[in-house]
Amino acid sequence: MAGTRFDVRALPGFGLVAIVTLVMLYLPIIILVIFSFNESQSQAVWSGFSLKWYEAAFNNRQVVDVSIRSLWLALVAAGIATVLATLAALATTRVGRFPGQTLIYALINQPLMVPEIVTGIALLIFVAFLKVQTGYSGMGYMVAAHTAFCIPFAYLPIRARLETMDLTLETAAADLYATPVQTFTHVTLPLLVPGIVAGFMLGFVVSLDTVVITEFVKSAGQDTLPTYMLGQLRRSVTPEMNAIATLFLALSLVVVSVFFLITRKRG
Repeated sequence: MAGTRFDVRALPGFGLVAIVTLVMLYLPIIILVIFSFNESQSQAVWSGFSLKWYEAAFNNRQVVDVSIRSLWLALVAAGIATVLATLAALATTRVGRFPGQTLIYALINQPLMVPEIVTGIALLIFVAFLKVQTGYSGMGYMVAAHTAFCIPFAYLPIRARLETMDLTLETAAADLYATPVQTFTHVTLPLLVPGIVAGFMLGFVVSLDTVVITEFVKSAGQDTLPTYMLGQLRRSVTPEMNAIATLFLALSLVVVSVFFLITRKRG
């Protein structure tokens, strides 16, 4: 019938497919969280509630060190990426159409379009060359790699925020003899803060979660929490790993929830 709106929920079997998908996605995570509180070391038999695996994780000096390194790296990389993404968003939204604009969009979003393994290998080759030429093998390479990978994730919400902002406010400020710097400081930046915060949080989560980029770029003694967990899981799966994963999941959920609250559409 002409004018009838298509509703995917009306398709036969939609509800069943949705339920099966949700179960497959979240049931393994729920089981992981449950068994992180298991008294015994068994991954299949529940023998009672206990917090000893969380205590073991907190008392594990190596776990604490890699956790601090992961948080520090995510904060620094997300911070730098947010600043660069903000500048890029201003340069691509506060000007008219210009030759090469589409190419610039593609370059900024390249890490989103290219498989992460390709980016990781490219960074490995580039970083290995720099290490040979300079003799430096510190955390600077990790910061640079994570920053480059986080830029498009921070750029998207910042650009989206700029595109929905009312330009008449900036025009009114200019009519009142405000300089470009004053207009940006007192009008554009305050309105842009939700997008900047959302971009930072998204970049923080991406940096905190990435394994492939870190595996290819890190030097000895530069493990992050995800790469440390990957190394431990190759040996054995213990409830201590479940506890670490649960804490990692909780942190990600908090950041993503704050991101949602900041970016949700307000009436």
